[in-house]
Amino acid sequence: MRRGKGLTGKFASFAFLLFLGESPRSSLALNLNEFTASGPTFACPTALPAVRLQFDNKFKYVGNQSFILYDNARVEQYFFVDADGQGRIKRLYWVQFEGYLPNNTETYNYKVNKTVNLGGLSFIADAYARNIKDNSGRPGSDGSRARAFLESKGYRMASDDIISQRLVHLVDEPRRNELMIIYTEDLSVMKLTAADVTEGGRAAARWDEVSKGLLERAVRDLKILR
Repeated sequence: MRRGKGLTGKFASFAFLLFLGESPRSSLALNLNEFTASGPTFACPTALPAVRLQFDNKFKYVGNQSFILYDNARVEQYFFVDADGQGRIKRLYWVQFEGYLPNNTETYNYKVNKTVNLGGLSFIADAYARNIKDNSGRPGSDGSRARAFLESKGYRMASDDIISQRLVHLVDEPRRNELMIIYTEDLSVMKLTAADVTEGGRAAARWDEVSKGLLERAVRDLKILR
């Protein structure tokens, strides 16, 4: 990783150069016009300008990985954590670029209940709570790979109960490439569990309030500049 000249102010800037082999720099530029799963760069047929992601300077960049997901899609993941000295993550930004391979005709189809505009880009927004011990997800999934990567770097969520805000921008009109940002918090800080805020839980009636605050914090500590 090549370091920048330092971080100033409330927000730290990171540049994602999506050419393979490049790692984030101090000023992170996402060229959405180069996002595809079929070649040495991610490329989108749509003419979109580069964008820059800025995170609150409490978040530390801890690395990235790339892999083929279920033989269908190519994935690149980047991780920024707000953790204590023992590696216990209080808050996390997980940025993911994903695109289907030419060996299939799959498309991304999301149920859209809410959208938010960040830096002039429209993101589908949804939130969920989960106990990652009881519900670790499908083996080999992007989520399980993300947790394994963070653990390999000495990081883990501060508790098994988490709450996450997912933001998805569909990069191209065929809906075969996406930029996904997942903001995750340790739910135990609110003295709640995932079971508490799901249907039938003791705090289920608070879900709208809890998820509204989560989205506000997710977009507060992230800026997308074009």
